[in-house]
Amino acid sequence: MKWTSEDVATYEKERDYIDTALIPLLPVAIGQGARRLASGGELVGLVAAEVERQLRGRVFLLPPFVYFADEGRSQLLERLTNWTNRLRQEGMDHVFYVTCDRAWQEETEASRIWLVPDVPLENMEESYRHELVKEQAAELIRFFVSCWTKR
Repeated sequence: MKWTSEDVATYEKERDYIDTALIPLLPVAIGQGARRLASGGELVGLVAAEVERQLRGRVFLLPPFVYFADEGRSQLLERLTNWTNRLRQEGMDHVFYVTCDRAWQEETEASRIWLVPDVPLENMEESYRHELVKEQAAELIRFFVSCWTKR
C-alpha cells in the first residue's frame, strides 16, 4: 500500500492485516554532493516501491522522511524516534526504514534500517538498474521476514 487516497481508504478497512510501515530516509543537499544524494534517493525510492508492490497488503509505504544531509544527528534521531513511536501507537508492529545514508548504521535505530548501495544510476543501463532494484528488494524482503518471525 502506498500513501495515496485509494490505498489509505483500503488501509482504514484492513488495518488489522497491515502491520509493517516502510519509510524511505532521504538526505538532501543543495550544492556539493547533491547529485550523489539524488541518485541514492532515486534508488531508495525504486527499491521501496518494488518491496511495496511485492508485499502489498502487508506493508504500508509511507512518504519519505526528508532531511538535510548536514542536519544535526541528535535532532534527526529524535524526529525519527517520534515517527516510530507514533506509528507504533497507531498499530504498526514493525516500522522499517530504507536509505543509502551510511550514517544511520551508527544510530540506535540501526536494527530497523536497511541500507541500499550508494551507486550512481545515471550511467547504468536500464537492465542493470532493474536487476539491482530486484536484488535489493529481495534482500529487504528477506530482512522483513526474518524480523517478522522473531516476534
